[in-house]
Amino acid sequence: MRLVVGLGNPGHRYEATRHNAGFWWIDAISAEIGADLRPESRFQGDVGRFKQADADCWFLKPATFMNESGRSVRAMCDFCKITQSEFLVVHDELDLEPGVIKLKKGGGVAGHNGLRGIAAHLGRDFWRLRIGIGHPGDRALVSGYVLSPPRVDETKLISTALERSLTIWPQLIGGDFEGAMHRLHTRE
Repeated sequence: MRLVVGLGNPGHRYEATRHNAGFWWIDAISAEIGADLRPESRFQGDVGRFKQADADCWFLKPATFMNESGRSVRAMCDFCKITQSEFLVVHDELDLEPGVIKLKKGGGVAGHNGLRGIAAHLGRDFWRLRIGIGHPGDRALVSGYVLSPPRVDETKLISTALERSLTIWPQLIGGDFEGAMHRLHTRE
């Protein structure tokens, strides 16, 4: 794996919102391994570089807002010659309860505009780390729900799940997605 993309919306206004769970994960893992993220205009986002087995690898937090994340990911993949099988997208997931994190490859976009944009630019067959944020119960409430902060009890569950998911980092970066999936899913 050469690229890990965390989805979210840029700016202080959105920092603590559920939709920024992908950004939270990138911030946590980059702090853990000591990778500094810096704005990079040609990739339309914040980029951090690190080495894995003597290869250059990157973190990316698109600054394009969720709906346009595909442009940022495509620019990075094109420039660095990264294929679908070499990147992971970390994002919030309405279909999973807070505290649940699942890893999967490919599939639909389930109405997630960030995933929709990436799929439109690069196809759907990429790995996803899905961070559960729960569902408001009514489709009409989804936009306001994802753009608001989680409740205190949800925040604790999400934080615990994020910490647990960081333990699979060595497997993710090593390309052992099946092993990472087994380890992550059997702990829940």
